[in-house]
Amino acid sequence: MARMNYAQAACAALDDAMRRDARVVVVGEDVGRGGIFGQYRGLQQTFGAARVIDTPISEATIMGAAVGMALAGLQPVVEMRVVDFALCAIDELVNQAAKARYIFGGQGRVGMVARLPNGLWSGSAAQHSQSLEAWFAHIPGLVVVAPATPQDNFSLLRASLACGDPVVYLDHKELWGLEGEVAPAQTARLGEAEIVRAGHDVTVVTWSRTRHAALEAAALAEKQGVSLEVIDLRTIWPWDREAVLASAARSGRVLVAHEAVQVAGFGAEIAATLAEHSDARVRRLGAPRIPVGYSKPLEDESRITLQAIAAACIELRNARPAHRG
Repeated sequence: MARMNYAQAACAALDDAMRRDARVVVVGEDVGRGGIFGQYRGLQQTFGAARVIDTPISEATIMGAAVGMALAGLQPVVEMRVVDFALCAIDELVNQAAKARYIFGGQGRVGMVARLPNGLWSGSAAQHSQSLEAWFAHIPGLVVVAPATPQDNFSLLRASLACGDPVVYLDHKELWGLEGEVAPAQTARLGEAEIVRAGHDVTVVTWSRTRHAALEAAALAEKQGVSLEVIDLRTIWPWDREAVLASAARSGRVLVAHEAVQVAGFGAEIAATLAEHSDARVRRLGAPRIPVGYSKPLEDESRITLQAIAAACIELRNARPAHRG
């Protein structure tokens, strides 16, 4: 066990992977100086500039080169700085990386991890604060991962490197300094959620930074006699349908809460699945369909707060139960 922050945990996972496997390389802007969030600190000094590769400012070039590296047998970790910038590389990711295994009948696989820091970033406005996980979950061939804790940023990054398919890895832009215990021997499986708090009145399904708001909301709701079960999906695709459906069967009420815009967010997929396969009453809570503002009052309109989660859960708990067959 070691105590480290979210950025250090990812860096430790990469250090471990690069020591074990000479095929693992890092490619992207500013990675040589440690990355803009410190998530690569010290790696170039340890492994050299041939394995931690600084690039020009051209996201399409970076992603395209990484696809070629992967097809040639390397395991690139691609740094896009923030998910918003990755839109400049969408063709290489969506039309090349995601489809290569299918198009070539399994003869070519793009085993790479594309790190696209996701979510609202305080004071950074509309072009640096998007949550785009639903975009990538929609694309066949992509795995989508959203770690919320230092332990998961260690374990899920290692699992992503072992996946063998292209992984969209959504570190959160505001979790880098979050500290926690990290056990290097602890593993994680892609597609396996974590029940981070047991409860019986309402199930809260969430991921990434909203996990922490949901846990705080659970403590607030408990003071009002409402017990929340909090599930962190951890991976958006594949997502753990079985864990969510089992919890919904126990509670009969589910809130899906996420930082992304609610309209067509991934919460809609979860809500639809619950509607088709359970009798639970379901509600979604996401950001309004507006660009994230630069000023704090406007930015706060896009935030999903613990108070909003608690209020929605209490309202769900007090509503009439859904009809059960």
